[in-house]
Amino acid sequence: MADLSNLAGLGSDPSGEIDSSASSANNRSLRLAEKEKRKGEADPFGLAVKYLSQVEAGTVVRGNDELERNMLVVETVALSKGLPSEVITVLLDLALSLNAGTGNCARVLKFLIPATVVPQEAIVKGVSWLCVGKMPMNAQVLFVRWVLTVFDLIDCKDNLRSIYGFIFSFVTEENLCPFICHLLYLLTMREHVHPYRVRKLLDIQAKMGRQPFLTQLLALYKVFRPDLVTLSLPSRVRTGFKNHNSTWKVALSAVQRKNKGAVLVDQSLSLDVKEKPSTRKRKLHHLAIPPLSSAFNSNSNKKVFCLQELRSFRELLENIHNIELPAQMGSLLGSALALHYLDCVQDESASLRLNFWLGHSLQEEFLLCPVDGSSDNTSEACRFLSTILFSQQFLQEGFSSTESFLYKFLSVWDGCLLRPQILDLLSDIPLMPSFYMHKLLFEPLKQLYFTSTVFFKCSIIECLNSMLIKWLTWHSVSALEGGLDISLNSNSTMTMTLSGFMDSVMELVRFVGLLASEGLRLENCHVLLLNQTLAFYETVCDMFLKYSLPLIIMPPAGVFYPALFATDSVSVDRLGYIMYRYRKNLTLAKKQEQQREQTFHISRNTYKEFNRNLQAMVNSMWNSWWCIPGSDIEIDKDLISLSKVAEPWCRFDLIHHPALFSYAIEFHQRCWPERKNVDLGSIKTGKYWNWYMEFLFNQGFDGLNNFIQTNTGHGSGLSSQDDRQPMNQP
Repeated sequence: MADLSNLAGLGSDPSGEIDSSASSANNRSLRLAEKEKRKGEADPFGLAVKYLSQVEAGTVVRGNDELERNMLVVETVALSKGLPSEVITVLLDLALSLNAGTGNCARVLKFLIPATVVPQEAIVKGVSWLCVGKMPMNAQVLFVRWVLTVFDLIDCKDNLRSIYGFIFSFVTEENLCPFICHLLYLLTMREHVHPYRVRKLLDIQAKMGRQPFLTQLLALYKVFRPDLVTLSLPSRVRTGFKNHNSTWKVALSAVQRKNKGAVLVDQSLSLDVKEKPSTRKRKLHHLAIPPLSSAFNSNSNKKVFCLQELRSFRELLENIHNIELPAQMGSLLGSALALHYLDCVQDESASLRLNFWLGHSLQEEFLLCPVDGSSDNTSEACRFLSTILFSQQFLQEGFSSTESFLYKFLSVWDGCLLRPQILDLLSDIPLMPSFYMHKLLFEPLKQLYFTSTVFFKCSIIECLNSMLIKWLTWHSVSALEGGLDISLNSNSTMTMTLSGFMDSVMELVRFVGLLASEGLRLENCHVLLLNQTLAFYETVCDMFLKYSLPLIIMPPAGVFYPALFATDSVSVDRLGYIMYRYRKNLTLAKKQEQQREQTFHISRNTYKEFNRNLQAMVNSMWNSWWCIPGSDIEIDKDLISLSKVAEPWCRFDLIHHPALFSYAIEFHQRCWPERKNVDLGSIKTGKYWNWYMEFLFNQGFDGLNNFIQTNTGHGSGLSSQDDRQPMNQP
């Protein structure tokens, strides 16, 4: 037993040693695994940022592999995901302090891509480094360009505005001046405009000449303090600031795609990366109205009420004197309450800033970056333009930047892209002097009109009709207010005399008459085009009575006669209404002229044209004699005989007219149902003629009824003898 026990004891010792060695091996494996895990979990980006934050002045840059390696890590992350706000502060301080050398300063600034927002403290500290004067000029320019690029991503700007004077001091630097003026333009408020700053800008302008960026900043100063800026500036200053984001736009757009919806996106920074490098057309993306955001820190001592906090019109009225404009003026277009505020306060600086933003967006992101035809891009641009349309209709006037954009866009427009939105915007164009209309409006529209389908021709006529109605309405409001001069825009000091306004309206009406005449000839008097044209002349014929404009313009022969001999009854009825309203307007105009109540006289040729058209219409439809010797529609008798049409002289009366022929047949069947042969001549006998007239005008031909009643005395009622006489020339 002892031997067995000893044997057992001998067997148990090796077993313990084996367990111990196995345990130690397992512990070592766990330690190695933990070490590897920690190594894998180590953040190389965090370590790189930490290293760069500890770089001090005098650090050797050339041949410093560790600096290069950490710089590369941060650069890779910045270009792929963007940088957090705290890292932006660290890297901006590293670059502008020149601790990593002059070369790395430009390198860091070029990959300084924010993932979310940019802290204003970083910008303020950057300006302080700018004041030190250590950086070379190219680095200073690059820094200010970067600030302009990320301006709308800065979390708040109250501290930045507090150092306005330091920023202004750099306008004397010739290379920095264009960019500093742009930054000042974005930061300027009324309290920043002082006499010494105006004098400084005027001195710089005297040395450099009338530069666009200086003119733009002076124009803003003049809005705030017109008493300080006595220099005459053009009423419409062209955009003086160029797009400075070319260095960062590709990387910014890539980061914004990955972080979609996580950051307030400015349209000027949201161009997508090209998917096909071979194409030369840039693509439009993210053309959207930015959300409202305050320009001030909510924790600041400034007593302001943010527009985004408004919930009702009552709140707007209660806080209207404490409301501060948003950081991004484009956000006003997306809010009805914000538009109410813009309309109530009539702040010229707000209109100037909004037009600047809108002009930049349309110019850089729409005109220079055309939509590539994909459904996403088209719908995005459609929503953007629809928002602009809503805002213009809400304010009841167009934006000057939209007007400038349309003049440029018409020269390259194919007539198909976003047609409804473009034509609606076109109809909102304010009144302009007649000598500008031909080059800016008529020539491009004429090229599109004559090379397009009949449906596009109808759209053009409808658009110009809407434009004319808005011009006339604007004039009628000015006439009611007793003003002889007509303001072209509520935000413009430009005015136009009544004679100038009449010249512009006359040019527009004559242009539409030319388009309509040639269009009807080319399209074989298409019924849709003819009705759109007659709708336009329904506006024209009532300009004196309805809109108090002493101007009467008759339709050209290329419009009148196609309507008179049209095959559809609607066109003939509309022509009857138009001639009836022309008579009413001319009668009142002649009466006022005789009483010397009207300073403007209707041309004698206008009376001649009306009487000639009236005679042609009455003779063809009532007297059954449409081909009168010496008239516009005289046709050789031998040519008429070749047609072999029986009694051709009565083929356009109220019975045989192609537009009314079916009604005459229906009336004949009702009166003589037993007859097998149709004799339309029997309608003119006795009481049947009066019955036919009553039957015809009960079909809804009110315009034709008024015309016949006024000029012949027949119809649903009788008119006075004076109304039935032709218009005498004054």
